[in-house]
Amino acid sequence: MAAINYLPDILETTEAQRLATGFIFTEGPLWHPDGFYYFVDIRTNSLYRLTPGKPAELVIKTQGGNGTTFDLQGRLVICEGEGRRVSRLGVDGKIESIVERYQGGRFNRPNDVVCRSDGSLYFTDPDKRVPYTEREIPPPAGIDNLWDGARVYRISPAGEVSVVAHCEYPNGLAFSPDERTLYVANTRSSKYLHAIELDAGGKMIGRRIFADMNLGAQPGIPDGMKVDIQGNVYCTGPGGIWVISPQGERIGTIAFPEQAVNFAFGGDDLRTLLCCAHTSVYTLRVRIPGNPHPWYRLRKP
Repeated sequence: MAAINYLPDILETTEAQRLATGFIFTEGPLWHPDGFYYFVDIRTNSLYRLTPGKPAELVIKTQGGNGTTFDLQGRLVICEGEGRRVSRLGVDGKIESIVERYQGGRFNRPNDVVCRSDGSLYFTDPDKRVPYTEREIPPPAGIDNLWDGARVYRISPAGEVSVVAHCEYPNGLAFSPDERTLYVANTRSSKYLHAIELDAGGKMIGRRIFADMNLGAQPGIPDGMKVDIQGNVYCTGPGGIWVISPQGERIGTIAFPEQAVNFAFGGDDLRTLLCCAHTSVYTLRVRIPGNPHPWYRLRKP
């Protein structure tokens, strides 16, 4: 395929290989240790399973499925934007709701979700694609003239929902290897990454701008995000997937034949980078493994 990359410290292979195509808008990639990937086609409300070398298989129809992760039991967790909820794929093969409401109102459009080692789930809920009249969660107390409905939420292991942070348009999420920093991709007018400092219990104790991604005129926005075991942050942006050091310095950009939307580290060594890029999914091999999901560490062979 086209799009050759030169990042010798990051990439083992430089040319993207296409695994599957013919979709409309791929998203939500996730590696399963049994040897396959999950991903979604948002526009057709479809969740797929893809084993390299085989055609993609439809798993189930969703209500606007988007970002995915696993819980500590290895069950697939998915943000369903049109369903306005965070859901889980049950053992019976059906999708069941985990949370749908906060303070009595339905969420706006849950976008991405990650799991912490304590079993808590963090997810983003932007509001700008929901008409004002359809936003149901009340603004913070004391705010009369500002709708502040775009938030990052935490679901505790007991199922309690709390607000972690407010953002303009929170999108992709990723934890640092020590889970004391939560990175949040801010999309739309201000294209930058937040770094949210967490205490041991997972509550925000500080925040800062980690990286500015407003550079360049190429297509692409801060969206899908992951971290490798060395703490480098990977995030889609103008021109492809940006690779940023733990200090916030841009190392380079991984380009693909189509605009990169989201991606996941996979393979037995977590050194295969699978990229969802609109109509297709592609892979490249990287030199540094991705930071493993907590369930990978708990899973019995």
